[in-house]
Amino acid sequence: MTKITPVVLCGGSGTRLWPLSRKSFPKQFARIAGADTLFQASARRLSEPSRFEPPMVVTNSDFRFVVTEQLLEVGIDPGPVFVEPEGRNTAPAILAAALFAMERDPDAVLLAAPSDHLIPDTAAFDRAVHHGLDAIRQGRIVTFGIAPTRPETGYGYLELSAPPDGSGCATDLVRFVEKPDRDTAAHMLSESNFLWNAGIFLFRARDLLSAFERHAPDLIPDVRLAVETAEPDLGFLRLAPEPWSRLENISIDYAVMEKAGNLSVVPFSGDWSDLGDWQAVFRESTRDSDGVATSPCAHAIDCHDTMLRSENPDLQVVGIGLRNIIAVAMPDAVLIADMGRAQDVKQAVSLLKAQGAPQAETFPMDHRPWGHFETLALSDKDRFQVKRIVVKPGATLSLQSHMHRAEHWVVVSGTARVTIDDKVQLLTENQSVYIPLGARHRLENPGRVAMVLIEVQTGIYLGEDDIIRYEDLYARGQGAKG
Repeated sequence: MTKITPVVLCGGSGTRLWPLSRKSFPKQFARIAGADTLFQASARRLSEPSRFEPPMVVTNSDFRFVVTEQLLEVGIDPGPVFVEPEGRNTAPAILAAALFAMERDPDAVLLAAPSDHLIPDTAAFDRAVHHGLDAIRQGRIVTFGIAPTRPETGYGYLELSAPPDGSGCATDLVRFVEKPDRDTAAHMLSESNFLWNAGIFLFRARDLLSAFERHAPDLIPDVRLAVETAEPDLGFLRLAPEPWSRLENISIDYAVMEKAGNLSVVPFSGDWSDLGDWQAVFRESTRDSDGVATSPCAHAIDCHDTMLRSENPDLQVVGIGLRNIIAVAMPDAVLIADMGRAQDVKQAVSLLKAQGAPQAETFPMDHRPWGHFETLALSDKDRFQVKRIVVKPGATLSLQSHMHRAEHWVVVSGTARVTIDDKVQLLTENQSVYIPLGARHRLENPGRVAMVLIEVQTGIYLGEDDIIRYEDLYARGQGAKG
């Protein structure tokens, strides 16, 4: 039986689900529909050992530890985790995975898939992939089309040479269709040979390389060099930055798929959503008899066709008399929108970004390989910041210093091992320590439970990039996250 190597793509920013999804922690890593994150659900779907090799993952430097931590939570040991020096869209990412696989097996079969789609029917997805294998044995590249259920203007479409015959077998692709206007979408819905483009591709590595050689040859030398000179780093594989920086930012659709003549489409009739906006999330949510979807800390009184979500257990949201409304509350930002304007949420991100509001791209909580911290209070005017820091058992922060701030640490729970210059000491609950400006210091958790402390920073500049690292277990280099 042919075993497939999944290529899981998880470097996107996910701004259309703001404020839950932001550049610093996008939607694929959030729990939007179920106990697993979308990334974890995607990895589970592609992890059956009898059918799949360990998944390759393509991500960026900021998310590399989130990727491995979330895979560990669901018991999945990945294959190579590629770290892109900078985002260059899906064409270079998928080509890099194909070239890497070809070094080990020229006939390697790869399945490239986004990590932020919702596909609850794993059995139906497996059947579709099985049908795709029949086509790739004939040198075809396979994409997957979703049976449309409405005149959707937010998706691209695939035009098939013939309507699906119900067998699930692959059909030749005529053309890709860009996101249409409503009238065009309604027309395609009335036809039987148009499907939504799922953006998932199945192929032999050598067939994909042939397609790049024919349609996007300029990408190959620099992608190949970035792979061949990639450097191992704590279990990750860092693609070489210099050749990667020269690459065009281009999707696999534009670079190759829309030009290739050997594409086939496997119809998929199971449930699917790219959760591309809050209206899509609403459609996938459980609703009451009035069409209202609520999270545990959200409540509706006389509302209809409305979604109310609170992502903070300490924040209660109540809607009264609402119709066709989306309301999503985070600790630092609230979105209220008409349901029909869900795809315009990115305008809110642009507005906040233009005004310099941190909520446009970052959360109060910041995930790090050693744990996370949460900003509780910040005043640039009064020159102080208060954080709640959680350090995982056995984890260690870098040995570091700051140019512009001093810090006070108060241990709330657990045990902290604190290094300040040449002095090392253990602190337990209710004990505190002062770190002077410029002192080299390190925080460790030597215990078996999470350690929690409150940090109070004072100084003329409180940005995360005011850090000099001298030693770091996670090899993050300099800068806010390295």
